[in-house]
Amino acid sequence: MAEHDGDGAPGMVRLAPGVEIAGGCLAYSASRSGGPGGQNVNNTSSKIELRLRLDAIRGLSARAADRLAMLSGSRLTQDGELILSCDETRSLRTNKALVMERLCALVVDAQAVPRQRRRTRPGRGAIERRLQAKAENSERKRDRRSSGD
Repeated sequence: MAEHDGDGAPGMVRLAPGVEIAGGCLAYSASRSGGPGGQNVNNTSSKIELRLRLDAIRGLSARAADRLAMLSGSRLTQDGELILSCDETRSLRTNKALVMERLCALVVDAQAVPRQRRRTRPGRGAIERRLQAKAENSERKRDRRSSGD
């Protein structure tokens, strides 16, 4: 969850450990939401949309920023603006908290460095077992042939 830190600069929103964004860079807009709510849904704007530029996030390494752009997928515009929306509940305040949770989770996932894949090769025993199985299969098929061939 995003927090306002006492130790960070004023007006900064903490997204993850060591990662923050200026509160003024977060642009919220509310609109009418579909789904349950009866007649109330026609009168209240409970869907929240959060827009922010990825380059406004401070404390993210270059590789983590690249991973964040990759994880954002279709939510990232060509201008480098991330758009997150939420209309799960009837409450604007709850939807705003949920969209901030999603942003924080996205940043935390981007910070995680993927493990490097090491190429491996099968051991000698595995190779020998495979060749032995091939030989047995070949012999079994050879025995099935009629002697007239």
